[in-house]
Amino acid sequence: MMSSLFIFILLQGLSGIASFVPIVLMIGVMWFLLIRPQQKRQKAVQEMIGMLKVGDKVITTGGLHGTITMVREDRKTLQLKIADNPAVRIDISRSAVAGLQGSEETGD
Repeated sequence: MMSSLFIFILLQGLSGIASFVPIVLMIGVMWFLLIRPQQKRQKAVQEMIGMLKVGDKVITTGGLHGTITMVREDRKTLQLKIADNPAVRIDISRSAVAGLQGSEETGD
């Protein structure tokens, strides 16, 4: 009699734990399908921004296409030449660069 009561209580406890297994599995699937790829993309973008140099052709988040003419490390800014006229230059933040021209990353 005592052993059947113990088995009943044990099975009830296991069924409570088993009800959380699908939730844990869904969280794991969401991690590998959504969060992890986004972290990899963000890391790649940060590496690309850190490796920008004079002469690189870039596209900004605002859609401007230009060529880097000056990199200012102290202010974390870039100067872009956006027209054939050498006087037409703009300063942008490094974080405003969406990608390099001709790169597959910019096609998203």
